[in-house]
Amino acid sequence: MPDERQAVFGGRPWSERYTYVPAMRVGNFVWLSGTTGTDDENKQITAPGDIVEQTRQIFRKFETLLKEYGGSCDDIVATTDFFTTHENYRATAAVRREFFKTARPTSTGVLVAGLIREHALIEISAVAVLRNPPT
Repeated sequence: MPDERQAVFGGRPWSERYTYVPAMRVGNFVWLSGTTGTDDENKQITAPGDIVEQTRQIFRKFETLLKEYGGSCDDIVATTDFFTTHENYRATAAVRREFFKTARPTSTGVLVAGLIREHALIEISAVAVLRNPPT
């Protein structure tokens, strides 16, 4: 059934102890969970103190998740950025241009006092609509 909920893991093992999944697909929609710039094992921030590289790592993770269903970051229609500092935040726009080749998703930015992941400067969630999903 095409509207059935499908957890998306991006080909990675995912612990049952987590109470969420990296992404959820229903039909052509994919909701990408709030994601920080951690390594592939989700153990540590890849670039402490560097919001630009943390943003790049987040979008790399989104690409991996979306590829599982034939998508890419160009399928993202909305993002929400939670960031802890204005310092270098404007430079994250260049990273968005790297990943959103033809797309210009809606976006909300929220300055927060802190994030759960230690050393995370930014966490992004997104929604994608797959244009050419596999059947």
